[in-house]
Amino acid sequence: MAKRPSRKTIIKKLDKVFSQFIRRRFAVNEIAKCVTCGKQAHWKELQAGHFMSRKHYSTRWDEINVQTQCSGCNVFRYGEQFKFGMYLEQAYGNGVAEEMHNKSREITKFSDIQLLEKIEYYNELLTNLQ
Repeated sequence: MAKRPSRKTIIKKLDKVFSQFIRRRFAVNEIAKCVTCGKQAHWKELQAGHFMSRKHYSTRWDEINVQTQCSGCNVFRYGEQFKFGMYLEQAYGNGVAEEMHNKSREITKFSDIQLLEKIEYYNELLTNLQ
């Protein structure tokens, strides 16, 4: 009988597949664009940047909260949150940045089964992108 993966392992797997989906979903010929500075690069060279921090499970795997960013914006300029918010407002409508902020404050607990279902879902989406 196979050992059941730990919650930490499941979350790590979900983070990986979700990050790949985020960086590839709008890529054209494998080239994606940073939402805060416009830098274009191969999707593997970019990151999945979070408007509201990853520590908030309610928005950690939210497709609006997480967008493609270069490492300069995401890491060295701390996510460029103001520019990120402006991008969200332009791309998804007025009030979206505030909605993400409010959603991040909600307490959300996912079961291991729910997390495994999300992994399956994003693996399927990635397969469809190829």
